[in-house]
Amino acid sequence: MEVRLREVEDGDLPVFFAHMNEPEGVRMAAFTAEDPSDRARFDAHWERVRQNPVGIVRTVVGDGHQVVGHAAVFGPPEEREVTYWIGRRYWGQGVATAALRELLRIAPERPLHARAVADNVASVRVLEKCGFTVSGRERDFANGRGEEVDELLLTLVDHSDHPDHHSDHPDPGD
Repeated sequence: MEVRLREVEDGDLPVFFAHMNEPEGVRMAAFTAEDPSDRARFDAHWERVRQNPVGIVRTVVGDGHQVVGHAAVFGPPEEREVTYWIGRRYWGQGVATAALRELLRIAPERPLHARAVADNVASVRVLEKCGFTVSGRERDFANGRGEEVDELLLTLVDHSDHPDHHSDHPDPGD
């Protein structure tokens, strides 16, 4: 699937809301809103995200201009973090890796940080394919699981030397 990033439009938000309410997506992300079905809270969150002048937030668009997810960089310069959410029906097609690679091109500052629940092997693999390395581990409560889980902290210092950086072969897990 061909993937590109573009500015977030109002019409993207219902798709994001649907993605963020997919039970398997919530379980895999783990660190979600306490109540993902609270549309008012979702809308308020996205209003803040879109108004943040230092954040980079993009809609991930696939073939036929379909909205397949979103990707972002947020936080203060010394703690910049990446995040992404791809709709369940697009998993396993290389979308997350392609979207994150494109996001890293438009957000060149380093270091960048990321977090993933330790058992989300596909997301950890996406981050590693893009040059992130595990830099720590924490245990914290995850709303999406209703329990404490292990979380991996990952850091990208410079991805240009990473062996998978220029690979266009999708990983079956992303």
